[in-house]
Amino acid sequence: MIRVCVAGSTGWTGSAIAAAVEAADDLELVAGVSRSSGYPTVAEALDAAPADVVVDFTHAAVVKTNVLQALDRGVGVVVGSSGLTGEDYDEIAERAESQGVGVIGAGNFSITAALLLRFAGEAAARFGSWEVIDYASAKKPDAPSGTARELAERLDVLGRQPSLLVPIDEVHGRPEARGATIGGTQVHSLRLPSFTVSTEIVFAGSGERLSLRHDAGESAAPYVAGALLAVRAVPDVVGLVRGLDRLL
Repeated sequence: MIRVCVAGSTGWTGSAIAAAVEAADDLELVAGVSRSSGYPTVAEALDAAPADVVVDFTHAAVVKTNVLQALDRGVGVVVGSSGLTGEDYDEIAERAESQGVGVIGAGNFSITAALLLRFAGEAAARFGSWEVIDYASAKKPDAPSGTARELAERLDVLGRQPSLLVPIDEVHGRPEARGATIGGTQVHSLRLPSFTVSTEIVFAGSGERLSLRHDAGESAAPYVAGALLAVRAVPDVVGLVRGLDRLL
C-alpha cells in the first residue's frame, strides 16, 4: 500500500486526484494540504501523517517549497504544478539524489500531452525551425505554462534548437514581441478567457508546416490516470524524472 499526501487537495485537479487515490485498492490517502481544509503546509502534514508520496497540484508560489519540504523528510514527490524553472528542477534533482528518493515532474499529466512531447521530439529532428504558442486562462498567473516550458526545455535537452533568420537581439522595434526564449525556443504566452490550457508547437520548413497541439478541456479527468501512474512509479525512482512520456 502506497501512502499518499495530496497538496492542493481541494483544488480543481487535486480534488480529482485525491478522490482517485481513495478509490484505488493499492493507494491510501493519508493527508491533504490546502488553504481551506486539511493541513496548511506539506511539512505539517508529513510530520503528522507519514506518507510515501506527496502529489503536488498547488500553484507556482508554493510548489518549490512543498517539494523541498517533502524531500527533506525522505518522501518522494509527484509534481503537477507549473511555475518551476529548469534551475529549480536542477536544485530539486540534487536534493532528491542526496535524500535517495524520487521526483516525477510533468508540465501536464494527461496522456495526450505526454504524446505531444514525444512527437515533438521526432519532428524537431527533421525540421530546422519551430516556435511554441502557450494558451491559458486569463487568470493563470504564471507564464509560460508548465506544459509549454517542459516542451521547450525537452527539445533543448535533446540537443535540438531552432534556427532564427533574424536573431532576437537584431529585431527592430520591440524584441519582446518575439516571445520569451526558453531552451533556445521562442515561446509566446496568451492569457485569455475561455482557455484552460492549450499548447501548440509549429514546425516549418521550405514550403510546408506541421502543427502539433494539445487542448485541455474543462474537466480534470485527463490528468488522473497519468498522475496515478506517476504515484505508483515514484517509490522506485531515485533522483528526478521529467515528463510523463518517460513512464509510457
